[in-house]
Amino acid sequence: MARIICAGLGPGDPDLMSLRAHRAISGAAQVAYFRKPGRAGMARRIVDGMLRADVTEHAMEYPVTTEIALSDPAYNAALAGFYDDWAARLAALPGDVVVLCEGDPFFYGSFMHLHVRLQGRCAIEVIPGITGMSGCWTATGVPITWGDDVLTVLMGTMPEDALAERMAGPDALVVMKTGRNLPKVRRALARAGRLDAAWLVERGTMPGQTVQRLAEADETAAPYFAIVLVHGHGRRPVALDGTLPQAAE
Repeated sequence: MARIICAGLGPGDPDLMSLRAHRAISGAAQVAYFRKPGRAGMARRIVDGMLRADVTEHAMEYPVTTEIALSDPAYNAALAGFYDDWAARLAALPGDVVVLCEGDPFFYGSFMHLHVRLQGRCAIEVIPGITGMSGCWTATGVPITWGDDVLTVLMGTMPEDALAERMAGPDALVVMKTGRNLPKVRRALARAGRLDAAWLVERGTMPGQTVQRLAEADETAAPYFAIVLVHGHGRRPVALDGTLPQAAE
């Protein structure tokens, strides 16, 4: 029986990968990774230089991208077929296969769609990784939550009304899948009265990382690896001089 090992790569900087993931990747005879057609793929770029010289690579190329509306039945059908096909192909491979996954595999990772299809067909091991959002809020130099703060994670692909409603309540916010949804995310934050407190982190922990106020950022689309953050301001111990530690200014 084949064994599929999904290795969480962390937020992008190879130095933030776990030792366990690094051992699995550097010793792998076969690796598989997701990518768009014509692209190297972020997961493959992160492990560049780590792989064995004789490794066999399996590039799993998405048939469609989010340029197609998520509500389009053809989009879901194409992706379902893609995951069905690759689950069967991976399960049929001899020996161990290490599947590369940015961030943490069980946190909005594409591997989850393979995981449910591989049940009972092969042995599966998942190596957790640091999430991309953790790398981004660390890049701001300010804690994302304090004391009893409630953190909410939202997807930029949600309708604007739903985003605005959910942004109004929580103490701290993370908005993922921004990209071409960035103008909508900005409008929703403004409606919730939180735009001035929002930050945009692009390519967190990776080369070309930028950290800036969302209100001051370019209003066009952001890169795929971009996350919007609103820091919490909850319960914090008062310093000996009586001052209160400050969150993001």
